[in-house]
This record gives sequence, structure tokens and C-alpha cells, in this order.
Amino acid sequence: MKVTRTASAAFTAEFESEEELRLEHAANLSFNALALETSETVARDATLLVTLRGPLGGETFVKATVVAALPGRIALAIEGNSEEMLRRLLERAAEEETTEAPERQQNAWDRMRGLSQMEKLLLAVNADRSERAILAQDNDPRVLLSLLRNPRLTVDEVVRVAKSSFLTFQVADVIVKASQWMGSVDVRVALIRNPKTPPAFAMRILPTLPEAEVRAVARAGTNMALKTAALRLLQGR
Repeated sequence: MKVTRTASAAFTAEFESEEELRLEHAANLSFNALALETSETVARDATLLVTLRGPLGGETFVKATVVAALPGRIALAIEGNSEEMLRRLLERAAEEETTEAPERQQNAWDRMRGLSQMEKLLLAVNADRSERAILAQDNDPRVLLSLLRNPRLTVDEVVRVAKSSFLTFQVADVIVKASQWMGSVDVRVALIRNPKTPPAFAMRILPTLPEAEVRAVARAGTNMALKTAALRLLQGR
């Protein structure tokens, strides 16, 4: 299992084979537990967001509580249905590949052109990857809001929505309130670089960014207040 700390309270754990995943499920996941091999220090009783990724690209997000810090690993109690987790992690992400056949992408474009806005709103919740790639470019913020309800939406797609020039307060609010997305530095960076992101959200995100990104904001932030806040943050560090 490859474990990466992605934020102060977020980790990603990638299973490298189905055998490894099934062994972990039998030993821990089926009991709503998880052992993360990491040298990172995490306080007992801390709440974490863990992204679990299967060997074929399937992934799920779980809320976890640290129950013990052991040499070279941390023991977690996780929330959720363990059988559903296993099912999601064993899913193949082939249909979710970004490098889709040109004819499939063209077919998606053709279908989108014939849809009304109401049909797009209904489709967005269950759209496949090729359809989501097109819907993420829609100029109707309601479509973006519906897209964010799609359970198969990946972090890289949320980044695309966060970069959208059609971002609204409501769309940004949904993203900011979703811990599984805000655990990604890429999502936070996309939001803070987008001039459409409400200033209050940008100010909240700023202290969570790596120093290099804070410096970038200080040089070329989306507004003067944000640039000033970045400079003060750097001085404090």
C-alpha cells in the first residue's frame, strides 16, 4: 500500500494489487479499521479524511479517527459500509480514462448539443466521464451544481469546475464544504487562483496552501486584500 499525506488531516492510500486489497479487507476494512503505514505523526483521536484507491483505479473516501499510533503506522477506525468500500475499490476505472477514443468524445458532443438545459441538469448527476468533461464547460452554474452531485466525480474533475469562469458563490460553497475535495491541494489552488471565488473563501483557503503557492498569491493574487493577507502570512512564517 502506498500512503501519501495530502494535507494536515488527509491521506491517500493506494492498493497496488487486488490481493493486497483483499487481505487488508479481511484483516481490517471488514471491521471498519485501517492500518496506514506512514512515518507521519498524527495525534490520537484526530479526525482524518482518507482517500482509498484500488488497483484498477476505483476509489472511495472515508472519514477516519486515529485510535493508535504504532511504530511506522497509524491505526484508524473508519466510517462506512465495508462491503461497499470493497466494491468501489475493485471497480475498473477504464471508462473513466481521460484519453477516450475521438469518436466517443464526438458522440458525447453530439448528444449534448441536442439537450435542453433541464435535460443537462438531470444528466449531470449520473453522467459518465466523457459527458462530465463537456458539462464542466457549461455556462449554466446550475449544471455545475448538478455535476458536483455526481458520485463518480473525481478530484481532477472538481479542479476543472473550480477553475471555471462560470464559478458562482453556490458552486464554490459546495466545493469548500466537501472535505474529500478540499483535502486536495490542487482543488484549493484552483479556487484561490480563480477570480470568481468569493473573497471569504479565498481567505479561508490561503493559510492551508504550501508556502510556494502563498508566495505566488502575494505576487499575483486575484485581489489586493488577498495579496496583502498572503504577505502577512509569509511574514508570520
